[in-house]
Amino acid sequence: MKTRYSVLVDIKQDIVKKSETEVARSSANLSSAMLSLESSQKALEDIVLPKSGTISDLLVSRTLLSSQREVIQNNQKQVESAKKQVELSKEKLKSDMIEHEKFKYLELEEIKRILKEQKILEAKELDEIAIITHNRK
Repeated sequence: MKTRYSVLVDIKQDIVKKSETEVARSSANLSSAMLSLESSQKALEDIVLPKSGTISDLLVSRTLLSSQREVIQNNQKQVESAKKQVELSKEKLKSDMIEHEKFKYLELEEIKRILKEQKILEAKELDEIAIITHNRK
């Protein structure tokens, strides 16, 4: 049964689906960022420091270590950003779902009201039919 809220319920349902997609996308971004962080930490662990050699070898290894640490810091920032994005998208999904439920409830109440009015009208018509048939006898 179509009510004045039916279109709004459909629109809110589409919004909820978009929000669910956003949550999934932001979760995938978080997973990707966490994998990047883990791989950069593993790369830092794999760096072999020279025990002896020229000063240029030591400087190169120090530069390599510092650049890898910067990569790790950037990846940590990306993970934090992705976590915030996941939280924000989950909050938006929650609010969108609440709005959708509100309009579904209003639609359900409208349907109940319409059905009640139809029952009352039907009862009145049956009473009239009963009175007419009773008066014919």
